[in-house]
Amino acid sequence: MRIPTEIVPSVTPEGKSPGRVQREFMDLLAAGATLHVAGEARKQPSRLLEGGYLPRFKLKLFDTTFYLTSLRQNPDLRFFVAYIRQRDLPPARSRLYAHIFYKDVSLVWRSASHLAGPIDNYWVGKGDFSITVENGCEFAHSREETTDLPFELQVALDGLSRRVRRPHFDERAVRLVLRRAAGNRVEAYGDFIAPRRQAAAEPRNRINGGRPVARFRRRLEPGSLVFTKGFEPDFSDGILETTVSRSVLYGGDVRRFRILSSNRQIQYLFFAARQQIWIIPPQALTTELSRFGVRTIDVTAPDNLCVPGYEYHFMDQSEDPPVFVSQIPAGFAGSPSAQDPSRADASSWLESLPIVQEFRRKVVGRRGSLRLQK
Repeated sequence: MRIPTEIVPSVTPEGKSPGRVQREFMDLLAAGATLHVAGEARKQPSRLLEGGYLPRFKLKLFDTTFYLTSLRQNPDLRFFVAYIRQRDLPPARSRLYAHIFYKDVSLVWRSASHLAGPIDNYWVGKGDFSITVENGCEFAHSREETTDLPFELQVALDGLSRRVRRPHFDERAVRLVLRRAAGNRVEAYGDFIAPRRQAAAEPRNRINGGRPVARFRRRLEPGSLVFTKGFEPDFSDGILETTVSRSVLYGGDVRRFRILSSNRQIQYLFFAARQQIWIIPPQALTTELSRFGVRTIDVTAPDNLCVPGYEYHFMDQSEDPPVFVSQIPAGFAGSPSAQDPSRADASSWLESLPIVQEFRRKVVGRRGSLRLQK
């Protein structure tokens, strides 16, 4: 089946009090809707409700409803517990899926796919995967962008996260909600991957036929970036929205620009901070969302097009022997972040990308002003 596409404004929370949202949620369950949890609360989902994880906010995008708790925090994540209801079925036929929505260092909100690693040092699974061959061995690599929540939800999630000055400290929710993988499993489970495979099985759903919408003609040369005609962002007539958020990591205000491609088949999200400009992996405009709240169709683009303003660049002392980890193209790492020394400034690479140079020139101005040109 071909998935419809639609260009819609960013959603806003429904104007209901937390009490009314909770009553609506509990009424659904009382009328026969079932709650599904993949983590430690799998056999007794009521543990979430009895543990204080009742929703306070409600969002709706296309035919999917999102019920969200207030913002919570542990040493690794700032997150919401989210309950997702797909399609407006009668309550007795409805399912509510519990998930964790968290904010990545790139400032995009994601839906975690699972947990992996030891119980005292877990890491959050980042969705689908790809296989590469190095020295004759196959390695699975996360495709983190597959967990990015729709751009149309990002503004609302940011706004809800700022409604509390000090998030509730919580080290239980992530384990209760997310399925734990054995060992260091990178790839998500079938409940995350299967809807994506099914959607991509229809050739008409594949963006640019499944081929990348941009490429680097020469490795590690940012100036060699080219876009497939029509899939480049339209800085003249394609800017849908401009909003502002704040980030301690990026030193204050960060402006967010949601922009359509010239052919109106995909959308981009640009971030402009005081120093850096970076691009979130582009998304489709399809209306089908999975039970994780993410699109089932994505856009293929080179990883180095979407390097965040600050990215991992450090010596991992937890390994024996220590291993140097960097996700910034070789030779382009700048100074470490004052807030997080494990991350370095990627401006040298980003400012060499022709698309970032054009964005500065046409949208934010030659000197990096955050004002939109009229």
